[in-house]
Amino acid sequence: MKIMVIIAHPNLNKSRANQALTLELKKHTGIYARDLYQEYPKWEIDVEREQRLLLQYDRIVFQFPFYWYSCPPLLKKWFDDVLTPGWAFGRGGDHLKGKQFMVATTIGGSENGYRSGGSNWFTISELLRPIQSTLTRCNGTYLPAFVTYNADEGTDGYLADEAKKYAEHAQASMRVLVH
Repeated sequence: MKIMVIIAHPNLNKSRANQALTLELKKHTGIYARDLYQEYPKWEIDVEREQRLLLQYDRIVFQFPFYWYSCPPLLKKWFDDVLTPGWAFGRGGDHLKGKQFMVATTIGGSENGYRSGGSNWFTISELLRPIQSTLTRCNGTYLPAFVTYNADEGTDGYLADEAKKYAEHAQASMRVLVH
């Protein structure tokens, strides 16, 4: 299975958690990891290139920090620009049919804060529903997300362990992820 990870962190160099996740991915030859903010510093997304890349991979993982209950703005722009009607959805929009999509996100807060009645009122699965809905509307299969909680305060050892779990999760078969 060919896997592409689209990393969307506005300050990747300053993120201990996302750096740890990214460094672990680079140890795996079957994963192509890209930094969206590095590739498009002026936010001028090459839509045709992005669509060609999507066609080359079986699984696409979106890695980003979760803040303000969403993804960073360049990733939202990427969704808006790349996932076009007639290509990704709607009449003739079946290019992503059969593709597997996954979210990998880092959260500064605790897991208890992301539960029904917790300080954020909703589970992370509920908060990721707009992204899930976007990807399933594009005829893709949405796989369970990988979430690293306590990213801001996690020790280097904790982040290294999370990174290993993330690489395993990103490469796991759909049968393992969906039971």
